[in-house]
Amino acid sequence: MSNYDSTPFMQAPIPVTILVQTKNEANGIQACLSAWKGKSEEIIVVDSLSEDGTKRLVTEMGVQVINFSWNGRYPKKKQWQLDNVNTKNEWILFIDADEYPTAELVEELQQLFSDERVNQFAAFDISLNYRFAGTVLKHGHTVVKRCLVQKSLVDFPEMNDLDAPGMGELEGHYQPSARGRVGKLRGRILHDDHDPVRSWFDRHNKYSDWEAHLHTHPSARRQTRKARSLQGRFFDRLPFKPVVFFVYSYVIRLGFADGRAGFDYALALSFYYWQIQLKVRELKNGWIT
Repeated sequence: MSNYDSTPFMQAPIPVTILVQTKNEANGIQACLSAWKGKSEEIIVVDSLSEDGTKRLVTEMGVQVINFSWNGRYPKKKQWQLDNVNTKNEWILFIDADEYPTAELVEELQQLFSDERVNQFAAFDISLNYRFAGTVLKHGHTVVKRCLVQKSLVDFPEMNDLDAPGMGELEGHYQPSARGRVGKLRGRILHDDHDPVRSWFDRHNKYSDWEAHLHTHPSARRQTRKARSLQGRFFDRLPFKPVVFFVYSYVIRLGFADGRAGFDYALALSFYYWQIQLKVRELKNGWIT
């Protein structure tokens, strides 16, 4: 059972279109759509040629599916949606198939969109509560995503990374640029990852390939640094990053309050940063034969 609020939703749907990203998400897509359905005026699933029945399950729930096939060039998947998907609403919310709204976020969105002043903003950043090793983390390092946007006022930058391994059809770990004010919401999205821990390491092994490529290609690194959040730019410049990050996440940000899972998560992310640095040295020193 996913750890999201299932209280019946009685208020009018929020005038936001939710764009759900899928690729072989049959195991969790119905729970995702059930969690969001009724809370917004429109939900659209953008599917990357799933082969596991994802599209059938989405259609059975009465949700529209749009196919996406990446051609290996820009625009990548999210910018392609901004350019090509017709939505009922100007405001859209990018969601992964394992992300659910907390009750606090739904209430905040209701209040936000009851005020026309919301349109003075181009985008909002939303923090994640992350499930890791079976525990929903409330402390430690927090991922922040600029995922609530006015589609005509944001763009995902085109990076010099098409020959980089690791990311593929999705934009990398950077924020879309906004032509206007950017706000920050207090409510959070639950990233409810029930995959085995090995899948987390598999993903981050690929991500570290991408990061190492950026660090050894100056133009791509400069582009990506500009597009990262302030937090991301800060961490990008840290010396002894694995050790410093562990202290930051586990001690300063109270990751220890999440028990063993908090320790495991801080250690895993520290290992991820160590992995990037090791791969950078490998590329720079020509260790690969």
